[in-house]
Amino acid sequence: MTALLEVEDLTVRFHTEAGVVTAVDGLSYRVEAGETFGVVGESGAGKSVTALSVLGLIDDPGRIEGGEVRFKGEDLLSMDESERRSVRGDQIGLVFQDARAALNPAYTVGEQIAETIEHHLGYDPSAARDRAIRLLDRVGIAEAETRYSDHPHEFSGGMCQRAGIAMALSCDPDLVVADEPTTALDVTVQARVLDLLAELADEFDVAVQLVTHDLGVIAGTCDRAMVMYAGEAVETAPTEELYYDPKHPYTAGLLGSIPRLGDDADRLSTIPGTPPDPTDPPPGCRFHPRCPFAEEACTRTAPALVDPETGEPATLDGDRAAACLEYTQGLSGGLEYSVEVVDETDGRDGGGPDE
Repeated sequence: MTALLEVEDLTVRFHTEAGVVTAVDGLSYRVEAGETFGVVGESGAGKSVTALSVLGLIDDPGRIEGGEVRFKGEDLLSMDESERRSVRGDQIGLVFQDARAALNPAYTVGEQIAETIEHHLGYDPSAARDRAIRLLDRVGIAEAETRYSDHPHEFSGGMCQRAGIAMALSCDPDLVVADEPTTALDVTVQARVLDLLAELADEFDVAVQLVTHDLGVIAGTCDRAMVMYAGEAVETAPTEELYYDPKHPYTAGLLGSIPRLGDDADRLSTIPGTPPDPTDPPPGCRFHPRCPFAEEACTRTAPALVDPETGEPATLDGDRAAACLEYTQGLSGGLEYSVEVVDETDGRDGGGPDE
């Protein structure tokens, strides 16, 4: 059965004065109907570029230079802009990283949600207004009918993000792409927004592609996850397997750097070094300059994404994959990680209003 979203060999480059930046390099993954799929990695890994590429929102100097983005079996990249626009907002919703910046300050919050409903669903202005008010109420905006007429600057950060979720869901999409939806929010508001997104995804029966740099967010919300490094996927797995049995050194390093309740260590574990220059990535495995298991072969051979159990090339319909020469050339003696994993949702539920 075809997945809701299939991304295959996606390559995105930015042609800048400093050089050509390959932000996404041959990326492949799938999102099933109704699931929440997490995309995680450090800043600069290519997560947000991937999310925006799905919706055809890459602007100059960026270019999608290869691959396919199939939604319900149709390649979005082969469509013209008017065809993509009919899908974007209607069948695929987007929750922006900074909802306040994404909202137009010249129009009220309610008007912007209603405009989306009118454009995609063909509602008349009165019906669109009623639907927008119901959505604002559903996402937890108190006195929604009154707040419909408020401008974005009259909303708190948390309320703007709730309004952004309402807009993304306003046309009953099949997929919502949430690009770091908790950026710039304090920790208690983050938890409330994530809980709301998960609750509404279930209620509306919508799939979610959730982009984040926070592994704790992945643990609390996602069914499966993909770890990205320097524009590439280095590991994909069901969330529980990713946490309890990481197959890539980068994933293990990220897990080891998470603070844990009751941990009496003086310092957090860190991954040495920094991500590579995107205009001049290292040869071989891009993670090898920072990898504690790297061997000479890692500096020469770029590892393919494979099934870690069999060493066979990964496929779109597979659930477990890692890009490490351990699984094709038997390097590093089995990559025995000592990563103690706890429930990262502990302590996420805080009190306090969104204001």
